[in-house]
Amino acid sequence: MASNISAGGSERYVEERVLAGLVTGSLLQHKELLDRLEDVDVRYLRQRTLLHAGVGLGKADWVEELLARGADTGITDDSQQNTLSSAEEMVRQFPEDVDRSEVLRLVTLVHPRDQVIMHRLESSSSSKSADHKTSVDRSNQDIASLKSSVDSLRREMKSLVRQLSSSFEELKSQVCGRDTLLRCLEEAVTSTAEDVTSMKCGPGGGAALSTATSDPVRAKQECVDAMMRRTRIVYGSGVDEMRRFYERLYDEDDLTACVIKYLSGDDRVKVMVEMESEYIGRMRKKAVFLDGTRRNGSELCSFCDFESETVYLGALVNSGNSEGYVCAELACALSQLSLKLVFGNEGRPYSKRDAEQEREWKRALDEVKEERRKRGEGIHVCINYALNSRSQLGRVCYLASAVPEIIAYNRSTEGRSLLQQQAPLLLSLYSNNVMGTLLAKAKR
Repeated sequence: MASNISAGGSERYVEERVLAGLVTGSLLQHKELLDRLEDVDVRYLRQRTLLHAGVGLGKADWVEELLARGADTGITDDSQQNTLSSAEEMVRQFPEDVDRSEVLRLVTLVHPRDQVIMHRLESSSSSKSADHKTSVDRSNQDIASLKSSVDSLRREMKSLVRQLSSSFEELKSQVCGRDTLLRCLEEAVTSTAEDVTSMKCGPGGGAALSTATSDPVRAKQECVDAMMRRTRIVYGSGVDEMRRFYERLYDEDDLTACVIKYLSGDDRVKVMVEMESEYIGRMRKKAVFLDGTRRNGSELCSFCDFESETVYLGALVNSGNSEGYVCAELACALSQLSLKLVFGNEGRPYSKRDAEQEREWKRALDEVKEERRKRGEGIHVCINYALNSRSQLGRVCYLASAVPEIIAYNRSTEGRSLLQQQAPLLLSLYSNNVMGTLLAKAKR
């Protein structure tokens, strides 16, 4: 729970949530979290800062806010790129992207500020060293010189702020013009969609044509509706219950919502449900896991079959099988399927030939192995299950799917706290790499 998070864990939690918000959310929704961030230049994977991430994604509003909070443009990542060189590279790759051009302009305006500050600090440091070798009379001259430097820096900062304000007024004017065009386009597309709503795509009457929407309520409804179309209740009835399960995963946390958002746009997905039992035995007699382990379906509450791209779920809620448990089983199996489909690497949470990510996930496995050695029975059952897999493929795949499973069962705050305490690198890798990839490739 939040009250049990240590000071270091709480700070790390804020850092992870801010980064996730930058990648997937709006600035307005995450300003309160930014206020709680102790270090705006905190380093993430590959020694990148939030400013690196904002520049890479072309998010001008985030970049403006981070620069206003003093983010350092001169910090380099492990490839020795600072945010100025990164912004220049983004413009070279996307020359027609107005937002990336604006990001470059912002960073270019502020970069001299950081150079000036660094120069002043170096000068101040040199002056302090010299003070030990000079007379007391010279110290007064140094103080006066430093005061003059500070005044000069203030004037330079004011000038830069005026330039930034002018640049953003110009950007707002451009955005207003684009918004008008977008509204006209949206009206045209909506009108066209209404004329062809009877059209279906895919075998068996797939998803009906729908328009993209920025309305979060409608976006959620579209994702859940799409998942329901991919779901077949084989035994019993419970359409409303299944819809509630999907809605809970969508609403619970960004780390569970990203799975639903991605899978809802993939026509290959199939979900088979048994509503009269908590086991899948009537739908699936035998199951073979990634490490070669074979089990009877009568012993399993859920299973992801990679070959047929089908998830099986025993969804009966009773005194011994809570709704949270069913949602956790569903989240685990859906997550495994999403990893298989999005990365195309047998269920691993990274792409083929991505040696760097492979090393990072190996580190995450080593981290939780060490944590289990220290905690013993105190390690979470989902993490322990992953570590007990007979193959490296099984261990890394099941460890990745444990993240949404733990959050679905323990709820967002307690689940994230637990992961931060027992597997911080695992939480970071899923948040930064898996979630970002799923959202980037989602069709909704």
